[in-house]
Amino acid sequence: MEKPIPNDLPFVLHDVARLMRLRFDQRARAFGMTRAQCVTLMKLDCRPGMSQAELATLLEVEPITVARMIDRLEASGMVERRPDPSDRRMHRLHLRDAAAPVLAVINEYRAAAVTLLKDGIPAADWETAVRVLLQIKDKLVNEAAGLAPAGD
Repeated sequence: MEKPIPNDLPFVLHDVARLMRLRFDQRARAFGMTRAQCVTLMKLDCRPGMSQAELATLLEVEPITVARMIDRLEASGMVERRPDPSDRRMHRLHLRDAAAPVLAVINEYRAAAVTLLKDGIPAADWETAVRVLLQIKDKLVNEAAGLAPAGD
């Protein structure tokens, strides 16, 4: 006899995240990019001048993975490596003008996705869900860092 698939928060979050990644992958492919490249552009837009190592940590991938991705984004004219003024062994990553139209499309898609997801959900419920998920994220980050969870 089959057991029902649990419908608790971890399973639901996993399914929602998987579905969102799938949709984003489809959208990214429509303009010739990968989700990883799009996320890289968004991270660099928020934090210009990051090193490849810092970006790898944010993306939770190996530095060589970031190096290859930056190679492709650099070849497409969207990202450039600039020498770090205080450490000649390191390069800082910056967006080029060619990234702006791609970021505009990404941000349009993100806004449309949020609008779709929020449709029919009361604003207070949406805000509560976001607040609770941020608290869960904080606990997981702190746990991974070996710290006591916030609020405990």
